[in-house]
Amino acid sequence: MKTGSSPKEKAIQFLFKYGAIALLAIIIFYFSTVSDAFLTYGNFSDIMRSISIVTLLALGVTFTLVVDGFDLSVGSTMSLSTVVTASLMVWYDMPLWLVLLLPLLIGVLAGAVNSFLIVVLGIPDLLATLSMMYIVAGLHRTYTEGYSIYNNMPLTSGGTAPGQLSEAFLWIGQGQMLGLPVPVWIMVILVLVSYLILNHTRWGRVLYMTGGNAEAATLSGVNVKKVKFTAYVVSGIFASMAGILFTARVGSGQIDAGAPLMMEAVAAVFVGYSVLGAGKPNALGTFFGAAVIGILLNGLTILNLPYYAFDIIKGGVLVAALAVTYVYAKKKFSKS
Repeated sequence: MKTGSSPKEKAIQFLFKYGAIALLAIIIFYFSTVSDAFLTYGNFSDIMRSISIVTLLALGVTFTLVVDGFDLSVGSTMSLSTVVTASLMVWYDMPLWLVLLLPLLIGVLAGAVNSFLIVVLGIPDLLATLSMMYIVAGLHRTYTEGYSIYNNMPLTSGGTAPGQLSEAFLWIGQGQMLGLPVPVWIMVILVLVSYLILNHTRWGRVLYMTGGNAEAATLSGVNVKKVKFTAYVVSGIFASMAGILFTARVGSGQIDAGAPLMMEAVAAVFVGYSVLGAGKPNALGTFFGAAVIGILLNGLTILNLPYYAFDIIKGGVLVAALAVTYVYAKKKFSKS
């Protein structure tokens, strides 16, 4: 009977618990030595502003992974919310409260449809949300006729759009409060709320119980279908909030805005598995994962690495996170 771990096992355990933190420290140290522009308030402010959107998207994915699901449609849902948000102001000149409310309802609807396909019809989550990804992407392109939405844009029916993105709305994405960008405050609040819900409430324990063993959760009196339904609706709401925030940040409704961010969100969640050895989807780990990817991409931009190479880096980070997580899980399972 073994009384200790081998050096290889200790290395895997170290990487699992502290690998993401060590990677972040190495990234910050390296880029700070090669560029004077990296360790500046303005640059880190831009990083935090940019990762706020990815973090919101990733928090939605986190909730679905907690219940042993997966949502591939978050990027498309974000894109739809982005163009709808912009159109409500630019095309229809609606008040701010409706501009904020209606896209959230789109997120609820997208999550409800995903839940229906998965929970009621029994379609595997990857296939169901992949189908929804294409459907929602088609809807948002059809809605905009393939055009981005911006102030004073010409309309296909003739004339120009009657409304504009208001200063109050743009403040949500571009303003500052107490020395930090407003999106950062929104991100911090939602990360903390998600952490408290998942780690310190009965509903959070039920979510983890459902994801860990749905049959045992059912025998304990948990309505597994209701729990999964709620998780996918929460994912849709987070995707819509990311879309609203993106519109306020760039000042327009960009088509396919969420497509390139979906991969970053998924990578952030899985990097978060290995933050302090959590071994499961968690809100703080997701934020940390988003920070790792955001800081890495920012540094590569400063070094003028071609943008088309960024996906290689993001894919490499995701593979590394998955390798550490699943190798550790395999070792742990083999011992039990």
